[in-house]
Amino acid sequence: MRIQYCLSIFLLGSALVPSAWAKDLALVANKSTQSGALTMTDLAKICKAETKRWPDSKPVTFVTRDPASPDMKLVVEKVYEMTPEAVGSLISTVNHGRTNRPAIVVVDSDQEIVRRVEATPGAIGIVDVYSITGGVAVVKIGGKLPLEPGYPLHGN
Repeated sequence: MRIQYCLSIFLLGSALVPSAWAKDLALVANKSTQSGALTMTDLAKICKAETKRWPDSKPVTFVTRDPASPDMKLVVEKVYEMTPEAVGSLISTVNHGRTNRPAIVVVDSDQEIVRRVEATPGAIGIVDVYSITGGVAVVKIGGKLPLEPGYPLHGN
């Protein structure tokens, strides 16, 4: 009985661990956004509010989760290449005085990112691949889509 209990706990723990580190993310955009494929450099510029407009002149809005949240670890490391605290400071700085249309919008969930991106022309966000809906367009990064080998936002 004790061995079965220990084995059950081990198997449950083993099943949960891979999901924590093997998260696959996707870059999604408002369907009216003409973003095309982006490079990681392009994405970093958008995430840091260095790119202010799309080629069609729509303003860029990046919708994201709190950089200190565990779900943002991959983005903070691979895209921002900064600490979560530095990203938080960056967000405050770039949004200062932009009450009507902030450059970076912080929300609480992937579902909220999808809703905001869907409703905001020029918006783009990064979500778990399982949060994608038909209301947003998936954007290639470096010529790759999520789940393709070599996709840069694959967590491992």
